[in-house]
Amino acid sequence: MSEKNEDKKGAKEYSFFGQIFAAIWVGGWNAFQFTKDILNGTHIEVTDIIYSGIAIAACFSPVYVSILFDKIKAIRFGDKE
Repeated sequence: MSEKNEDKKGAKEYSFFGQIFAAIWVGGWNAFQFTKDILNGTHIEVTDIIYSGIAIAACFSPVYVSILFDKIKAIRFGDKE
């Protein structure tokens, strides 16, 4: 293989970095909102915490689904990748 093929990144790598950025953005935004609520003397809703966790998990679900499909493909067709 040539060096150009080894240095080339695919869609999975860029997608993974995008999802990490999205998770950091969601986590950071929620941390800011929670801090603002605490400093204003209001309470944090439990549903806000739950929705924040779901949003962060949803950011990574494409990666998990892709890994799962790769495993199924490897089992089904005997691929070694």
